[in-house]
Amino acid sequence: MVCAIALSLAYPVREYIAQRQEIASLEHKERVARKQVEELSQRKQQLGDKSYIEREATRRLHYCRPGVKCYIVLDGGGGNGEQKRQGGPASRPPWYETLWRSVEAADRAR
Repeated sequence: MVCAIALSLAYPVREYIAQRQEIASLEHKERVARKQVEELSQRKQQLGDKSYIEREATRRLHYCRPGVKCYIVLDGGGGNGEQKRQGGPASRPPWYETLWRSVEAADRAR
């Protein structure tokens, strides 16, 4: 009799445990989704702020507002503006020179 009761309760208990695991998994997914929604709403609020947009335009796009002196350092090596070329290996030309040379070479008649 005890075995029959145990066997008759085995399937419902197994289903109950599986459902509890599924509920825990869905609750975790909900927490992750809520966190993502919160982060996106904060990002939306940031993007609505005019001063944030101006800072990002200055930082990313090197935008300079009228009346403001902006400087861009092209060579971060320091010094007094003179490039040292003493006995070192020949440096590669910048990428745009290489690109332009390839365009000129392709344009030449053969």
